[in-house]
Amino acid sequence: MAHRPKRTFRQRRADSSDSESTQEPFAEPGAPGEQADLGPAEEGLQSGGGRAEAAELPRRALGRGRGRVWASSRHAGRAAPRLDGGSDVPGDAGQRVNIPDAAFIQAACRKRELARAQEDYISLDVKHAFTISGMKKNTEYPESEPDDHENIIPFTMKPQTLRQKMAEKTATRNEETSEDSEEDKKYQDIWEQQQMRKAVKITKGRDVDLSHSSESQTVKKFDASISFPPVNLEIIKKQLNTRLTLLQDTHRSHLREYEKYIQDVRNSKSTIQNLENSSNQVLNFKFYKSMKVYVENLIDCLNKKIINIQEIESAMHALLVKQAMIFMKRRQDELKHESAYLQQLSRKAETSTNRSLAIDEKTQWILEEIESRRARRRQARVLFGNCTHQEGTSSDDELSSADMIEFQKSQGDILQDHKKIFEDVHDDFCNIQNILLKFQQWREKFPDSYYEAFISLCIPKLLNPLIRFQLIDWNPLKFDSIGLKQMPWFTSIEEFIDSSMEDSKKEDSSDKKILSTVISKIIIPRLTDFVEFIWDPLSTSQTINLIRQSRMILEEHSTCENEVISKGKQDLLKPIASRMKNAIDDDVFIPLYPKSAVENRMSPHSKFQERQFWSGLKLFRNILLWNELLPEDTLQELGLGKLLNRYLIIALLNAIPGPDVVKKCNQIAACLPEKWFQNSAMRTSIPQLENFIQFLLQSARKLSTGEIRDEVKEIILILVKIKALNQAESFIEEYHLDHLKSVIKEV
Repeated sequence: MAHRPKRTFRQRRADSSDSESTQEPFAEPGAPGEQADLGPAEEGLQSGGGRAEAAELPRRALGRGRGRVWASSRHAGRAAPRLDGGSDVPGDAGQRVNIPDAAFIQAACRKRELARAQEDYISLDVKHAFTISGMKKNTEYPESEPDDHENIIPFTMKPQTLRQKMAEKTATRNEETSEDSEEDKKYQDIWEQQQMRKAVKITKGRDVDLSHSSESQTVKKFDASISFPPVNLEIIKKQLNTRLTLLQDTHRSHLREYEKYIQDVRNSKSTIQNLENSSNQVLNFKFYKSMKVYVENLIDCLNKKIINIQEIESAMHALLVKQAMIFMKRRQDELKHESAYLQQLSRKAETSTNRSLAIDEKTQWILEEIESRRARRRQARVLFGNCTHQEGTSSDDELSSADMIEFQKSQGDILQDHKKIFEDVHDDFCNIQNILLKFQQWREKFPDSYYEAFISLCIPKLLNPLIRFQLIDWNPLKFDSIGLKQMPWFTSIEEFIDSSMEDSKKEDSSDKKILSTVISKIIIPRLTDFVEFIWDPLSTSQTINLIRQSRMILEEHSTCENEVISKGKQDLLKPIASRMKNAIDDDVFIPLYPKSAVENRMSPHSKFQERQFWSGLKLFRNILLWNELLPEDTLQELGLGKLLNRYLIIALLNAIPGPDVVKKCNQIAACLPEKWFQNSAMRTSIPQLENFIQFLLQSARKLSTGEIRDEVKEIILILVKIKALNQAESFIEEYHLDHLKSVIKEV
């Protein structure tokens, strides 16, 4: 290990500026209390210690909190050069460096600490401590680049020993503690003084008047220099009497004004009453106001009840639609199963002589059910003495006992709810006659304003819910259903219109259109719903009842010709024609079997074919019953073109000529409307009957060659009835039937 060379020292010359060096000596570690001379080689380094000491002094002053300022004035005139050749002090070398004292630095640190403490967060920077002891190390002089072995490089002339450093730290800590306690006490006193000032200021503002008055009173009370005038009771009494007189006069004037106001109010009320009793305008205003209030209440009532009416109406309609769908589906299912059974029976008969046929249980049950209903109808016809009935012309609309009980129960529940709708409403708001009487009074008293307000257009809308309420249990397809003329709403509207005709001076009174508007807007849409969803065109009773109601609606009230009636008529007739067309396509089925299968009149094939033919003929008759309502071209297209020529004629061509065929032809001719053949100059029938005429001539030729000759006359009579006179004459001349010429001459 190399030995450190021995260094030579020289005694430093004493200087007045180093007077404090005796108190705090700087020495090398290992040589405490010893001060040696520096060698020439190290003089430059030691002389640079003045700058280092000047830089170190603020740190020590901040750490110890003392008020001393150290500076090296020994080298003020000449600054020792630095090792790197730079200047020791920035700026001019002879300029004095102003170093702040410890109090200034501590105040700045505390100011910064208070500013930092006002924030709402705790700084995450660990370099900034909130204690005074930590602030002396990290706050003011952060180190940018720490040394290899120490964070702070001490620039001192002589390093301290370890014992001196420990003693210095202990003294510094004691001084800091004492100074901190003094500072804390100082700030505590300042804070208390501020709080006291605030309290005094608030209290002073509230009690300043009170204290002032009390002081003044106190002064006046105890001020002997103030003299009061002598007290005279007469003067006081006189003043009080004067004051009382003034108050009494004021009260009397107020009473007079009050009485005047009361009299003015009485006079005003009397004037108003006199004006109301004598002025026609006021009477008119009263009437119009009462009508306005009445109409508003009526509208509010109907708006609340229309929801219940719609619910009951929908429930009844759904119940009737369900019943109609049951009948329609049952008829179509039975027709399908019976036809399939007969076809299977025909195939079995062709392949084997054994007539026993195995069928499924469902088909067997359906066939038995059909036969049981037919047997019950035959028995009923025998009891009523109807022996001319043909199989297949019955409606077959019987319900089972269970279904009938369920239907009646549901209908009874709906009608029970129907009665409860207006049970809590006064008659003036639910009775159509009372409502019309209100408007009749208006029409009689003020006819001009009545017609100017177009009340005739408003009445149908007001009566709409009430009329629908009365039509809930109305079924136009039932024979015992009440007619429209017998309904209360119908008679009330007719009376209202009749009184309008008597009171009105106008010939074309608008009130005449009320009934037609009601029928077009309310009755026709309801009747259309029955046609589209409930009416069965194969039912003769339903068709007759529907025609009766429709004829009354479309004919008896078509006298008021306007666009409303014309549109309502088209809205009703169009669904009627569409429903009959669907019935022809879906419900008419006449099978064709070999003659061997139908020769026996008691065979199932012959019976089924006969029933289906008479069912189609029944629909043909029901369609032509509309001849006075539907247009002729529509009826001829449906009845003759689609049903007669497509189904009935084909079935007649497949039948065996004889009296039965002539009977069927007579029934077809009887269904034809006489209106089509009223033209006396007509010698040829309508084109749609050409196929029927040719079939009649063909049947007459076959019958004339045989023994049956009476039926030929029947055929000639049919030709004459349908105005096929040219064909009848040609046939008579061809077969020399001179005895039948008289039939043609009678026409």
